[in-house]
Amino acid sequence: MERTLSIVKPDGVKENAIGEVIKRFEQKGMRIAALKMLRMSKDDAKGFYIVHKERPFYDSLTAFMSEGPIVVMVVEGDNAIVKVREIMGATNPKDAAPGTIRADLASDIEHNIVHGSDSKESASYEIPYFFSALEIC
Repeated sequence: MERTLSIVKPDGVKENAIGEVIKRFEQKGMRIAALKMLRMSKDDAKGFYIVHKERPFYDSLTAFMSEGPIVVMVVEGDNAIVKVREIMGATNPKDAAPGTIRADLASDIEHNIVHGSDSKESASYEIPYFFSALEIC
């Protein structure tokens, strides 16, 4: 059993896509082990996305992620990291496979509805960024 972090980003929350995202994970055999809504400050977003600090999109990404509420969740299942990323689709919705969250719901590469850990290392940093061990069931 593997765990990963997924986030419904501010655009997904604004578009009322929270339930749809969760439904798609659950329909593919994933289990939600922790869930909460919160609003990151700009500093919180900078800390979370610190791995992208040198990238040109860092400032716009952290501004976007702190502009409204988000829903963070721990998703659990066999090969959860790969499966969640498959369910989400490619980062750029134009490149995402039909039927994926991003192909169906996202508007562009910066407003792409969801985030998912891209590796075990990322998940091991990202999950405790938002959840204590007591909050994961």
